[in-house]
Amino acid sequence: MKTQQYDYDVMFIGAGHGSDGAVMLNKYGYKVAKIEAEKVGGTCTNWACNAKIVLDGPVKLSRTHEQLKDIVQGDLRLSWEQNMAHKHEVIDPLADGMEKKFTGSGIDVLHGWAKFVDNHTVEIDGKTYTSDKFVIATGLHPHQLDVPGKEYAHDSKDFLDLNPLPKRMTVIGSGYIGMEFATIANAFGSEVTVLMRGDRVLRQFNAEYVDEVVQDMTERGVKFIKNAKVSEFTQENDHYVVHYDDDKTVETDWILDATGRVPNTSGYGLDELGIHYSDKGIQVNGKMQTNIDNIFVAGDVADTTYPKLTPTATHHSNYIAHFIMGDTKDDMKPFVVPTVTFTSPRIAEAGVTVAEAKANRDQYDILESDVTGDWFRKVNEDKIGKQTLIFDKAGHLVGATEVSEEAENFINAVLPAIALKLERDQIEQIVPLFPSIMHEGWKKL
Repeated sequence: MKTQQYDYDVMFIGAGHGSDGAVMLNKYGYKVAKIEAEKVGGTCTNWACNAKIVLDGPVKLSRTHEQLKDIVQGDLRLSWEQNMAHKHEVIDPLADGMEKKFTGSGIDVLHGWAKFVDNHTVEIDGKTYTSDKFVIATGLHPHQLDVPGKEYAHDSKDFLDLNPLPKRMTVIGSGYIGMEFATIANAFGSEVTVLMRGDRVLRQFNAEYVDEVVQDMTERGVKFIKNAKVSEFTQENDHYVVHYDDDKTVETDWILDATGRVPNTSGYGLDELGIHYSDKGIQVNGKMQTNIDNIFVAGDVADTTYPKLTPTATHHSNYIAHFIMGDTKDDMKPFVVPTVTFTSPRIAEAGVTVAEAKANRDQYDILESDVTGDWFRKVNEDKIGKQTLIFDKAGHLVGATEVSEEAENFINAVLPAIALKLERDQIEQIVPLFPSIMHEGWKKL
């Protein structure tokens, strides 16, 4: 219920995708504000997903050229400098454009650092604002290895503004960020070494498909060092040295610390207010409320079992908006979050994983196939393409994963069947475009 008692009905701390629900609330007459200490749009828009895709575009193009070199003849030269300039052209205007859109529709955007005074009041740069409800959507920040010489290492934000590209790059970590940036840097000519904490990269994805990616990257010159315990970074003349495993070293021109991301919980007055949180994020109930029921949490800073990804943040935020408006009083329903690593080839998945299905074969049927022979994949002469579909015993598609240059498009194509558990007659009512990746995928359901 809207109130006249406070300055705002709902204030979002953070103006990334965890604040997407503000648009819905504003539309239905709620007085809403977004508070942002950096750029409107948050990490994803300015220093992650969007920027990464711009830098990756020429990589994907170069792979297609490589596969069709007998048809598309001639040399293809990738320019890092021009690519970085293009990234700035695309990304730099987004924050101001989004802010103008919000303020133009009646959503206030307040710049500064918000700290709770009490459960209905925040202070921003010495000025206080009150609100009936708050949504904490502060996201994550890069983890930093605590080793001597850590000041010589850089984070993901630095990479996305890196110019020129160094001749040699060492990546510490082999999750999404490490593998994606290693792919991009390698394609543009940098000599890349990846130091892995364990013996597997991209551990959240199907191991067989990850092996396809690692083999391809290795053939392209990326060096992987397993079980590397990094102990120190030092500078020697015009280069740096990464020390690991007591007596081993890697000489490099640039170090990327891609060892993970950490919830943004410090400096907001959570301790003083008594809000419960841990190193996994802020604790919430099924309604995305903290232990103080007028304060909600959305996105990466929330401690939930869902992947810390942009679609998760948007879903959280929209659910909270519906809850505040009284559209529902139920806990948030379980939802399917698709995920992809933008390596080359990509790996994408949604729903029940291959590992889970193989561990519970009495509950699932597994259909594995090599799709490189499919006529649609032969258009671009794709060299890598494997796919796994997982069905429950009633015949519903409940999970899918693919490794290919089109993996994200395939998963998006079959996602409605997974998320909505479509019945056979419902699937038959959907007529996909032909030719398209969805048409080819839909035939298998």
